[in-house]
Amino acid sequence: MRQMIFLFGEAEKGDFCTPFFCKSLPQLAETFGNPPEESLGLIYAVQTLLFNRELIYFRVKEEGFSVADYMRGIRLLENKESFQNLTAICMPNVGDAEIIDATSPLCSLHRSLLITTERDLYDYLTHASGSSK
Repeated sequence: MRQMIFLFGEAEKGDFCTPFFCKSLPQLAETFGNPPEESLGLIYAVQTLLFNRELIYFRVKEEGFSVADYMRGIRLLENKESFQNLTAICMPNVGDAEIIDATSPLCSLHRSLLITTERDLYDYLTHASGSSK
């Protein structure tokens, strides 16, 4: 039973807001094309596949900013039976507290990790501490 990563990210092409099960690098490239400038989603997707993990890629319009797209993906993940063996939710370029706070219960539900970048964690922590003043 392989570990599964649900990854939110931008892409040059492909359907928006549709979970796509990807099994190989050629399939990833053919389905989603090249990564947009400053996007990390497809870069993380390549790493996921190279580490022999199952990948579900969820294309959003703009990494970190398409809140409605992220919320659609989050609602999908609320069904634990549909995403068995989910070990991580990956959200590169997301420092938005609304998105991360909505993801936290899912990590508990699936017993999974949230993967993000140092910059995104900093944005989240500084926004969260600034809003409590």
